[in-house]
Amino acid sequence: MPDSAAPNTAPTDTDRAGVPTAVLDTIRTIVGDRGILTEPTDTAPYAEDWRRLYQGRASAVIRPGTTAELAAVVALCARSGTPIVPQGGNTSMVGGAVPNEDGSELILSTVRLNRIRDLDAADLTLTIEAGVTLKAAQLAAAEQGCLLPLSISSEGSAQIGGVLATNAGGNNTVRYGNARDLVLGLEVVLPDGTVWNGLRRLRKDNTGYCLRQLFVGSEGTLGVITAAVMKLAPQPKETAVALCGVNSAEAALSLFTRFQAHDAASISAFELMSGLGMSFVVKHIPGAVLPLETPAPFYVLVELASPRPGAGLRDMMEQILERALGDDILNDAAIAESDAQRAAIWRLREEHSEAQKREGASVKNDVSVPVSKVPGFIRQATAACEALLPGVRVVPFGHIGDGNIHFNLEQPVGSEAAWFLAQDHVIMDAVNQVVREYDGSFSAEHGIGRLKPYMMPDWRGGTELALMQRIKAAIDPGGIMNPGKLLP
Repeated sequence: MPDSAAPNTAPTDTDRAGVPTAVLDTIRTIVGDRGILTEPTDTAPYAEDWRRLYQGRASAVIRPGTTAELAAVVALCARSGTPIVPQGGNTSMVGGAVPNEDGSELILSTVRLNRIRDLDAADLTLTIEAGVTLKAAQLAAAEQGCLLPLSISSEGSAQIGGVLATNAGGNNTVRYGNARDLVLGLEVVLPDGTVWNGLRRLRKDNTGYCLRQLFVGSEGTLGVITAAVMKLAPQPKETAVALCGVNSAEAALSLFTRFQAHDAASISAFELMSGLGMSFVVKHIPGAVLPLETPAPFYVLVELASPRPGAGLRDMMEQILERALGDDILNDAAIAESDAQRAAIWRLREEHSEAQKREGASVKNDVSVPVSKVPGFIRQATAACEALLPGVRVVPFGHIGDGNIHFNLEQPVGSEAAWFLAQDHVIMDAVNQVVREYDGSFSAEHGIGRLKPYMMPDWRGGTELALMQRIKAAIDPGGIMNPGKLLP
């Protein structure tokens, strides 16, 4: 407030809204009444993250129906200096799609950009708009006998634009890679409102900088992804899924190396879960049942898949597990006998985040280390956290096949949730110290968002962070795209 302003000046409509009324009125002419939400009861669900760590406020939620509408909105925001928070399914674990608290930012939702533009089963490509959910994209591919080999727990609500903007990983990374490995082309609205159409379906296109990879993983700080060309794979004709009980993370890694040595190409997922985390799932998720007679300290979910019928995956699974059982690597195992049993086993893994949420407050660490170092990391990080906060419950789980572990900490029994969550930076820093010792990364697949920018100078400082900041300044000189996310 200027010095000359009277301290008791009543707020105007613009002050209350945070964004000038004229800007909102012009946006309404672009997107229509259906494309803009301004009532607080309508905007509130968009302004809170899934974990409820951040509760922001938005003057409006803008929901364009076409790329042209979205581009016109962004151009207007660029001219008026109005900050934009791009948002897909709002499933971020790090507050990456939540506005600030003062109402000065607009949420730009891609929910209405939900068309499948093309599917070519011969090319094995799928061209889709940003608002298509990952689950809907998977189903569209399956209808044509193809597979979109990207799977995450939130796939029912996560949208393709957000999945790419955060370079999501998921369960099948061990075989197919992260999101950035599955995108061939993008359509992006830049911060000045211009549209870059890079929707190419080519496997080889060696014509300068790979611009699409600038936007994959940029968390909406460089532009808004509006459409993408995704790589597909042949639909598996045969699968085999097993849940295994093991005594340690070392045993889980030993089991993984046995499957790798036998036929690495057949492994589509290899997931690790702790006994405590599994107990939360059975306790809180209706219908969740452990298919093993005796509880174990750790569990492994292994899935094999092949596009070739008669690949003998069930026999392979049985042979490897029988040998592991004889060598005391394995305690027990259950192999799915039907699609229903396969889904039930996968549900035990997929409901881990929801079960922890129902158990109480948790501090989440999405970290990665070299695959060979996962057991040592879990052991040392567990000891560090238990020494830091006696009674804390350590719940590691995740993608041991690619080295990504969600090293989560559940509040001690009897403690206050608010007190525990107030320790989040102390806990994360303790875990990350161990991550550093094991040559890992403090963010494997969830991104930086609002939660972790303070870590960037320490982990990515110097030349690397300076390059990121120069890219940001060159593409978004006005700084309107997703302020406060990713970069410190």
